[in-house]
Amino acid sequence: MLYLLVALALVFTQLSLLAFGGGNAILPEMQYQVVTVHQWMTAEQFSSMFAMAQAAPGPNMMIVPLVGWHVAGPMGLLVTSLAKFGPSSIITIFALKFWNSFKDNPLRTKFEKALKPITVGLVLVSAWIIAGASAQNVLLVVIVAVVACLSLFRNVHPVWLMLIGAGTGALFL
Repeated sequence: MLYLLVALALVFTQLSLLAFGGGNAILPEMQYQVVTVHQWMTAEQFSSMFAMAQAAPGPNMMIVPLVGWHVAGPMGLLVTSLAKFGPSSIITIFALKFWNSFKDNPLRTKFEKALKPITVGLVLVSAWIIAGASAQNVLLVVIVAVVACLSLFRNVHPVWLMLIGAGTGALFL
């Protein structure tokens, strides 16, 4: 059990330090580590946990404690939460002080503009991986496509999108 907790701490500390651009930017690596490298769960289980985490109130990284709980129970939840949220929070505190000292520097604005497409790209890769793990048959592919279109082109609230997807899946699967 100790080995498992240490492995969880190492994986989620690394993810914490890579979480540049927000938590969703590390979802592909989290999924790779949890599913492929350590085989703590299947891609479908990861996708289901991600959906549950997004449906729950609170921060969008609620998947972290869910993974910890799934892998090692309450201690896994504690270890993954501390490992994921601790290091990045400490770095953010110090980086913010440093960043604020450049608030009037034109390079800061250019740097921020350069980071936006990188962040968008990382979030799109996350969406692609989660969609790929979720869409295991034709109906699920159609649900993913319809929900994506409604979200992108009609600005439908995510709660309604989840209800539409879950309702369709419950009726036809």
